[in-house]
Amino acid sequence: MSTAKNNNEEEVDLGSLFVIIGKGFKNFFNFIGSIFKGIFHRFILILIFLRFHLIKFAVAALIGAIAGFFLENSKEIKFSSNLIVQPNFESAQNLYKNINYYNDLITQKNTQELSSIFKLDSSKAASLRKFEITPITNRNDVINAYDKFILEVDTLTVKSYDFDDFEKNFTDFDYLNHEIEVVATVNDVFSNLDNIIIETVEKNQYFNRIKKLTKENLLTKDSILRVTFTEVDSLRKVYMKVMLEGAKNISTNTNIDISGTNENTIRKDSKENELFEIDRKIIYDLSQTFEDIAYKSNVINIISNFQSIGSEIKGITNNYIFLLSCMSVLLMLLYVSLIEFNKYLINYNM
Repeated sequence: MSTAKNNNEEEVDLGSLFVIIGKGFKNFFNFIGSIFKGIFHRFILILIFLRFHLIKFAVAALIGAIAGFFLENSKEIKFSSNLIVQPNFESAQNLYKNINYYNDLITQKNTQELSSIFKLDSSKAASLRKFEITPITNRNDVINAYDKFILEVDTLTVKSYDFDDFEKNFTDFDYLNHEIEVVATVNDVFSNLDNIIIETVEKNQYFNRIKKLTKENLLTKDSILRVTFTEVDSLRKVYMKVMLEGAKNISTNTNIDISGTNENTIRKDSKENELFEIDRKIIYDLSQTFEDIAYKSNVINIISNFQSIGSEIKGITNNYIFLLSCMSVLLMLLYVSLIEFNKYLINYNM
C-alpha cells in the first residue's frame, strides 16, 4: 500500500517537473519570438515611413544632384602622384616637418617660394594643391622594433616595459616606410619633385655626418669580417690536414687503443663543429653588414618614385553629384523626423 502511494507521489513530482520545464521552454521561445516580432514591426514602420515621404526624398535627391552637377562641372580637375620612401637615422620627423612647410606655402599661396624650392615655373608652382605624408602601417615594424629594443637594453628594463607599453609609444615616425602624395591641377608637374623632397633632408649636416660615420663603421666591420673569415677558413684547412695526417698514422699503427681513439675522434669532431659554427656566423654577419650598407648608404631610400604623369582624382566619394544628393536626402530625413517627433510630442501631451 505504502509502495503504491510512493509511486503515485513520484509520478506527480515528475509530472510537475515536466510541466515546469515545458513552461520554461514556452516562455523562452515566446521571448525569442517577441524579439523577432519587434524587429519585424520596426522594419515595417521604417518602410511605411519611407513610402509616405518617398516623394520628398526623391525631390531632395534631385535638387542635390542638380546643384552637384553644376559644382562638378565648375570644379578644377586634380591629379595626384605618390612617392614611397624609407627614412634612416630617425630622419622621418624632419621629412614630416618639410612636408607640412610645403603645405603652409600652398595655403599662403606663396607661389614664388614654391617655384624657388622645386625649380618650377610660376604656373606649375601655382598648380600645386596639396602635399601629404602618411606612414605605411605594418605591425611587423612594431614587432621588429621591439625585438631590437630588447637586444639593446638590460633585462630589468625589458621587464618593466612590455610590448603593450612599447606599442603605445610607437609613433608615425617610427614606421619603416612612408607614402608622400602630391596633388596638382596639371598632370606633368611631379617628375622632379621627389629629388627635391629628398635633397632637403639629405643636405642636413647632422644626417650627413651620421650617414658618413655609419657607412665608415659598416665598411670597417665588413673588412674585419672578411679577414676573420679568411683566417678561420685557413685554420679549418690546416686542422683538416692535421686530422688526415693523424688518421694515416693511426691506420699504420698496429697497437690501437680503442677508447683513446674514440675520445680523440669526438674531440676532433667537436673542434671541427666549432670552426664550422664560427664560419657560418661570420657568413651571416657579412650578409647582414652588406644589407646594412645597401640600406644605410642614403639618409632616405626611395622605394617608389613619383609617376611622371599624375593620375586624375576620381571616385564616387569625390563626386559632388553623389555627395550633395546624399546630403540633401539626409537633411530632408532630419527635417521630416523632427516634424514627426513634434507630432508625437503633441499627441503624447493630449
